[in-house]
Amino acid sequence: MIAFIFEKTIQPFLKTPLFLSPFQILFLIPILTFKVPLAITFLLVISLKLYHLPIEAVLQYQLLLLQYIFFPSTTSYLTPSNYFTKRQKIHIYSLSLQFFLWSKPHYRKGSYSEDLSDNLRNVAIPGTGISLKFLTFSSRFLALPFLLFGVPLLAAMNFLHLFWWKSLSVKEATQVFLSVLLEPTDWFSLWRLNCTVVALHSLVNKNPKGYEMENKWTFLETGKRLGVPVSPFLDTSQAKDLVIKHRNEEGGMGIFFYKNATEGGNWIIQERIHNSDFVNSMLPPNAPLSTFRIITMSRSSLNLNERDLEIKKSDSHDSRDSDYGHNNIDGDGEEDKVGSGIKALSCVFRAGRENAPTDHDSVLFDVDIDTGLVGKGSTNSNWYKIGLHHILSCPWRTNDEDQRISHHPDSGKSKSVTGRKIEQISSMVKLVEESHRKMCPDVPFVGWDVVLSNDEEVPMCLLEVNLSCNFFRGSFNEKEYFSFIDEMFTELGTKMAAKNK
Repeated sequence: MIAFIFEKTIQPFLKTPLFLSPFQILFLIPILTFKVPLAITFLLVISLKLYHLPIEAVLQYQLLLLQYIFFPSTTSYLTPSNYFTKRQKIHIYSLSLQFFLWSKPHYRKGSYSEDLSDNLRNVAIPGTGISLKFLTFSSRFLALPFLLFGVPLLAAMNFLHLFWWKSLSVKEATQVFLSVLLEPTDWFSLWRLNCTVVALHSLVNKNPKGYEMENKWTFLETGKRLGVPVSPFLDTSQAKDLVIKHRNEEGGMGIFFYKNATEGGNWIIQERIHNSDFVNSMLPPNAPLSTFRIITMSRSSLNLNERDLEIKKSDSHDSRDSDYGHNNIDGDGEEDKVGSGIKALSCVFRAGRENAPTDHDSVLFDVDIDTGLVGKGSTNSNWYKIGLHHILSCPWRTNDEDQRISHHPDSGKSKSVTGRKIEQISSMVKLVEESHRKMCPDVPFVGWDVVLSNDEEVPMCLLEVNLSCNFFRGSFNEKEYFSFIDEMFTELGTKMAAKNK
């Protein structure tokens, strides 16, 4: 053990000049100013000094982020830069948009920061136990310092973890450092990017009608009218109001009243849906309803013109069905592209854990969108460990190759999931692409929760949609995805610049 510590710390230090470079000094002064805990600062100094991490990359990252934030009128998203790739600029620009959107209205909340607060309250950086909701308390004094200094610190800690505990070479660990800093691909970063895109898109385009599908009742009601197989619900003829009583409570206690959404109430009343026999064959006993998350992307959400936006102002859903449901020909002979260019990107099987109420607690198995073959699985539960008591027990990473699994952990090795084939994959893809075209082609991304059930009347249905959607570690064509993001940011930036003139 002593030899290991000497080899990793003292020996390299003896071979390294004792003075810090100007880049390192510039980087460390603001870190100390913001009172980063001494232990973390010490580890950062050691890693920067001993392993020659690219401090210039950190400084360039900080400078471009500040430029995007404080000089938006003079800084185009396509600002020429020989240092960063287009994909890296997408990441940094999307971070800067947090401050532009911060107090702006959100399509499902009063403001973007309010939506952030709700969604981050149960999410923590693995190994810290601290809810990311704390960042939403102040954009200037918490969120900005975190992005400027906290993110580089996390990238450096990632480097140390991989180099010391995973035994990666300095070169390999440095590549991960740069990836975490400039082009992260973890599930949380991609989720945040999708959330940013739809928030900006809905704001700039004045909430196109498709964003109404975020409301669970609007989604079910619209889907049923358009012939989309959504999860069945009890209508007025079956249940106007429900009274639920505890069998042993008295004195007016233990009694609850629920008014059906079909009657203008707040409650959607449904019978429980059960997994199909095939899905159950991949799950442990007493597993919850386990869905397939499929992400679709719509190029129809680009270049929305005034005619398209007029559709969203209409209260008539018939106009949505006729205009969005087909590719029409305008009077000038040009094809109407609203509803075209919709494609499924990824699919993930969320295999619920034993005794869990929903598949939010699950193992995430990647599914090939073309063949239906199930790949290996992993879990992101380490991102949901809130509380300081998780600091020592929470794993830092859970998606490395040696951590991925082929069996459900609650079933032992008796039930292999990896290698199984989802025979219905082509029908599932067709369903979500057609549903995106019919219901919300003016929304860039939609996450569909697809159910394979044992109900003979509805063997396949859509449970709900998520417009600020999550890939859940599903594999996808990254080149196609980031090319679309590039187009989206370029268009929306141009619209914002024109509006500010």
